[in-house]
Amino acid sequence: MNNKRKLLFLLSPFTLYISIFFLGPILILLVYSLLEPGLYGGVVWNFYHHNYGRILGWADGIIEEFNPVYFKIFLNSFRLALITVIISLIICYPTALWISRQKPKLKVFLLFLITLPFFSSLVVRLFAWMLLLKPSGLINQFLSYIGLINSPLQMLFTETAVLIGLVYILIPFMFLPLYASIEKIDNSLIHASNDLGGNKIVTFLKITLPLSFPGILGGSILVFIPSLGNFIVPDLLGGAKVMMIGNIIEQSFLTARNWPFGACLAIILMIVVVVLLSFYVKVLSKYEKIY
Repeated sequence: MNNKRKLLFLLSPFTLYISIFFLGPILILLVYSLLEPGLYGGVVWNFYHHNYGRILGWADGIIEEFNPVYFKIFLNSFRLALITVIISLIICYPTALWISRQKPKLKVFLLFLITLPFFSSLVVRLFAWMLLLKPSGLINQFLSYIGLINSPLQMLFTETAVLIGLVYILIPFMFLPLYASIEKIDNSLIHASNDLGGNKIVTFLKITLPLSFPGILGGSILVFIPSLGNFIVPDLLGGAKVMMIGNIIEQSFLTARNWPFGACLAIILMIVVVVLLSFYVKVLSKYEKIY
């Protein structure tokens, strides 16, 4: 009994912290998402579920109207987040595999280079990409200098620019879980595969790829979730031409001053995140039973 009391005493600061700074804001968002929007911002304390109907199709048409554009923006956000995951995985997997086979001192240096972008501001790095991608930027100047283009390419404020920005800022979140999984693979399994006549492709497909699956899954979740709700990258590199769900939430709170609708979008986004995390836990538990 004393041990249980000690454990509760030790956990109480953490529980209090989670309750105030995590569950508290979520509860506030949930309450606001079910209130009527005020005429000039704020809320009217009347139960009003039509904020969700504005997205899902049962709005009353008086204060809120159903608009399929929000559902399309959701789908577009999913598409861009999924493409970001695929590109990050294609870049990071061979890189993590190569680094894991280097000498210890070189490994430390290369890992430092991977995490180096964290030492500078995200906004500063994105502005640097704006300078590179704009019509008079270095990329267009170089392509024009070598004669590949006659007029500047429109790279800024496009989906391509948004994807470049998302991949650039989220690559470490894909790389680190992949590297951790690949690094833990027992080399004796690879040597055994070679001794049994397996070539490099067979060894990769039968040994390396299955054993690195937790890293692939974890990295994909860590990249997909921030990509889905990101608003800084599409705001700076996409402009008004590329909208993601994070931009709509930001505009609902700051520009339109429709707090209930912004809270509604945030709640829907959190539900999607919880579903994805539940899927991750379920798949990982099945994987651990198999391997």
